[in-house]
Amino acid sequence: MTVTICIGSSCHLKGSRDVVARLQSLIADHGLDSQVQLSGSFCNGHCDQGVVVTIDGSDEIYSVSPETTETFFQNEILPRLNG
Repeated sequence: MTVTICIGSSCHLKGSRDVVARLQSLIADHGLDSQVQLSGSFCNGHCDQGVVVTIDGSDEIYSVSPETTETFFQNEILPRLNG
């Protein structure tokens, strides 16, 4: 699974660096380093929704903040790996 986080200027200002760091930590804590790859991208054109995150290149956009990163991980990443 590839999780792509926008690191463009708007998303950067909204905390993309913290989202990346938190996801890295959650992935490591759950022993998922071999199953989940984090990737960065520049502007996705959805600046009003930032921090913009996509999974496996899907058109579905997730709006994640540093405060909601763990919920995103629990509700979107883990079920896809366990389902």
